[in-house]
Amino acid sequence: MLSDTDKRFLRIAYEEAKGGYDEGGCPIGSVIARGDTLISQGRNQRVQKGDPIAHGEMDALRKAGRQKTYKDLTLYTSLSPCMMCTGTIIQFGIPKVVVGENTTFGGNEDLLRERGVEVLIADDPDCIALMTRFIEEKPELWNEDIAED
Repeated sequence: MLSDTDKRFLRIAYEEAKGGYDEGGCPIGSVIARGDTLISQGRNQRVQKGDPIAHGEMDALRKAGRQKTYKDLTLYTSLSPCMMCTGTIIQFGIPKVVVGENTTFGGNEDLLRERGVEVLIADDPDCIALMTRFIEEKPELWNEDIAED
């Protein structure tokens, strides 16, 4: 069950995803929070910056800057994290991830859980609709993002 704080930050992640879509990029947004305090927010910028690792979660982490600890942060993402972002979450010891949706892309929730990360799936209809639209409109860009031919 999502808390009001979870819902608020997930909505910001969705708005970041929508911003990326409006810029012609992949619509995946992310937020880093400490409790009810917003630390950073970001979006997938692979297209905008020509950077293959500029995923939404990576952008939010970059914008968060150096942290003395990551063990009290929550990462919010509009879409289930890929293997690269999952590895980064595990590497930094982020204990909680709230996922907008995993219908269009089943990421690595099981691996996160195996490593002790609390994973909440929101099944957010806005996140699902945005990714579905994007995949239908730009399948070649989506396949590039998830490294499929």
